[in-house]
Amino acid sequence: MPAALALAALLAGCASGLPSFGEVGSLVSPYRIDIIQGNVVTREQAQALQTGMPRAQVRDILGTPLVASVFHANRWDYVFTFQRQGQPPQQRKLAVFFKDEVLERVESDELPSEAEFVASLDVRRRPGKVPPLEATEEQLQRFQERNQPVAPATPAPASAPARSYPPLEPVR
Repeated sequence: MPAALALAALLAGCASGLPSFGEVGSLVSPYRIDIIQGNVVTREQAQALQTGMPRAQVRDILGTPLVASVFHANRWDYVFTFQRQGQPPQQRKLAVFFKDEVLERVESDELPSEAEFVASLDVRRRPGKVPPLEATEEQLQRFQERNQPVAPATPAPASAPARSYPPLEPVR
């Protein structure tokens, strides 16, 4: 019994130097994944829409709508939400309205460009100048020389004449 009291006193003395559970919990937080939901619609996609386009063409540009209501058959809604730990959630909406099966009008929030959206996903990447996607005539010439199709060294032999095979089912 005296050994148990001594051990309890010893452990109580050691525990006073350690942080409490509440202090440890404030230092360590669980990892939370980024949550992306809905249709990502960029500024370039919205600018490609033109009144008078058929529904199929709008779907080709924007993708299948997130919300297509039976009660509002002439309206498609594209909703996008993005949640990242330590940042306020982002939400963007775009609605397209049809009349007689063609696009009548578009209503949307401020949409990011494709480059802005991609940059917002990669938090480790520092924003910088996007390199120009241009090539000089010399660079194009070198590219074409390196990527010439290789012609076969010898001509391919003429194909053998087609053979006649018996029918798969008996002839009646």
